[in-house]
Amino acid sequence: MSTKEKYVPGLDGVIASETAISFLDTEQEKIIIRGHELIELSKSNDYIDIVHLLLNGTLPDSTEKLVLEKELTTNYDIPTDVMKLLALLPKQTHPMDGLRTGLSALSGYDEDIENRSLEANKRRAYALLGNLPAITVNSYRLIHGQEAVQPNQELSYSANFLYMITGEEPEAWEAEVFDRSLLLYSEHEMPNSTFTARVIASTNSDLYGALTGGVASLKGNLHGGANEAVMYMLNEAKSVGEFEELLQKKLMKKEKIMGFGHRVYMKKMDPRALVMKESLKQLCDKKGDSLLLEMCEAGEKVMREEKGLYPNLDYYAAPVYWMLGIPIGLYTPIFFSARTAGLAAHVIEQHNNNRLFRPRVNYIGESY
Repeated sequence: MSTKEKYVPGLDGVIASETAISFLDTEQEKIIIRGHELIELSKSNDYIDIVHLLLNGTLPDSTEKLVLEKELTTNYDIPTDVMKLLALLPKQTHPMDGLRTGLSALSGYDEDIENRSLEANKRRAYALLGNLPAITVNSYRLIHGQEAVQPNQELSYSANFLYMITGEEPEAWEAEVFDRSLLLYSEHEMPNSTFTARVIASTNSDLYGALTGGVASLKGNLHGGANEAVMYMLNEAKSVGEFEELLQKKLMKKEKIMGFGHRVYMKKMDPRALVMKESLKQLCDKKGDSLLLEMCEAGEKVMREEKGLYPNLDYYAAPVYWMLGIPIGLYTPIFFSARTAGLAAHVIEQHNNNRLFRPRVNYIGESY
């Protein structure tokens, strides 16, 4: 029997990869994306800028941005047979499972699927980013017995995404708020879904397979599903007082409160949550209804005082999506759609400098 190596539950703090894509500098409270600070980027850049930064290593100039936008637009439509497949899914199918099915099915339409070159992978990433709003929205609609909606190629990427969700062309400020959420969700170093995608990619599997695994990982409420749980929790209460009471009851029962705490941001607020909190204030001002903001701020105070926990991005993204008219079942699929830019960058990096992930175990079974 071999000598035991150090076992770290959950791989907490274990360095799994070297990457030039992103880094969470918790000491400086910065999220670094290819040498740029994400929160600063959110002030003057949009999601398309971040897509270019993640997949090409630089922010785009005006010409490069137009080329990228055209590339995404030409991939808005998805194969008719994929739509038929989505329509056959049982009505109780979770929207993330619908998204996973549609994403996986797209692999069959890639005639160059065995090509792992940088250019081939970037082409796939652009195609998938173009496809995903239609896959995300229409898998949800078809599962719920609604007609599929066609993309509007006259709108920007984020405006079209929001239009497909709500059925109404968004106001410029609504599209801006939604775009900011996509930007903030786009990349976050090495969470479970990114690690999953890189592990799959390390076997030399294709981008579709790696991202399909990422969907399965992100579905869990300890990862991406937290934003849905937050909104269901907020909807249980009808006032600030009721929400405070609800949280106190959950704490007394030792229930996990979704939207608070983070494996990396242990004693500080997720800086992305601060940006989304400002977006929620903007929406409340525009709509003349501040109840959700007041509830969230009260909940933030309760959790800080009772548990020393701070909000993560999901806590404030949930009410933002609610006020934009987005169904709760789409919150996590939208998270994945936004994160596809970062996931694709990680898969490409893994393919370009690969070593198969093959860890060992500490055996705690019976002696032999």
